[in-house]
Amino acid sequence: MRKRRIVETSSLSFLDCICCGFGAIILLLVLTKTAEPIILEESTRNLDGLVALLQEQLNEIRGETSVLNRDLVSRKDQLAELKARLARLQGDLSSLQGQFEASREDSEVASVLSERLSRAQQSLSEEMKRLLGENYRRKASDATIGGVPVDSEYVIFVIDTSGSMFNYSWPMLLKKVEETLQVHPSVKGIQVMNDMGDFMFSRYANRWIPDTPARREAIIERLKTWTPFSNSSPVEGITAAIRTFYAPDKKISIYVMGDEFTGASISDVVHTIDRINREDENGNRLVRIHAIGFPVQFSRPSEFQTTGTRFATLMRILCYKNGGTFVGLQNYKDDKRYGL
Repeated sequence: MRKRRIVETSSLSFLDCICCGFGAIILLLVLTKTAEPIILEESTRNLDGLVALLQEQLNEIRGETSVLNRDLVSRKDQLAELKARLARLQGDLSSLQGQFEASREDSEVASVLSERLSRAQQSLSEEMKRLLGENYRRKASDATIGGVPVDSEYVIFVIDTSGSMFNYSWPMLLKKVEETLQVHPSVKGIQVMNDMGDFMFSRYANRWIPDTPARREAIIERLKTWTPFSNSSPVEGITAAIRTFYAPDKKISIYVMGDEFTGASISDVVHTIDRINREDENGNRLVRIHAIGFPVQFSRPSEFQTTGTRFATLMRILCYKNGGTFVGLQNYKDDKRYGL
């Protein structure tokens, strides 16, 4: 019987495997420990750079804050000064409003009375026509306010929009347009043109603007800044108004407002208007022509007043020949409502 071989539990191969495994672990630990200082060193450098950048930005922000604080202090001082100035101006305004209200009473009473008189005259005319028949004709003296006939049912403004008028006399012109509308409290149509024949409202070109309170306010508001080109001669506007709007069944008045005439010949203008605004069988013209002269040119030295004198001469003749009235103002900027 053979003897069985005894197997050893711990052989050389097993020990080799164990040693190799421990060696590998130790090698990993060594490699890991060796790489750590490099990573930490790079992280430290990155953080130092970031801190420096943030510190620089902080310094910039502090500098900007200082500047803004100085500006804020300056603005607060300015605000305090403006508040004090506003308080003074409000006090001055209250004082001026009191003076204005006191001085306006007389002019308002006159304006109200004038408007009431105009309405009464129109009502009286209609009543007399009803009582006396369609053949009744009102006397010229019965159809005037301040010497200006106001019997027309349609009103056309021909306005000089030149620089001399707009720069020196525009507030007064606005006032005179308002007053003219007040003495015509109720008409069938209104139109506004400049001395070149350009219409204020293009949508109403060649047709009448309906007469309503809102339309009248719109005309005044638009007129405040309306400055189309002008050659300081009313001829084109007058002729365009007559040719465009005359109708045998309409009573029309043209109100010319300007300060100078720069045309070549007064007589040529008079002959042209005579030909266009011809007389009917009763000797009446197709339309009335009124005018208001603004003495802007007469504030200049005498050698520069020629165009103002020629305007007054021309409009006196035209108004006389065409059933109207010429009004020459004594001052072109005495309207206190506009601070002049």
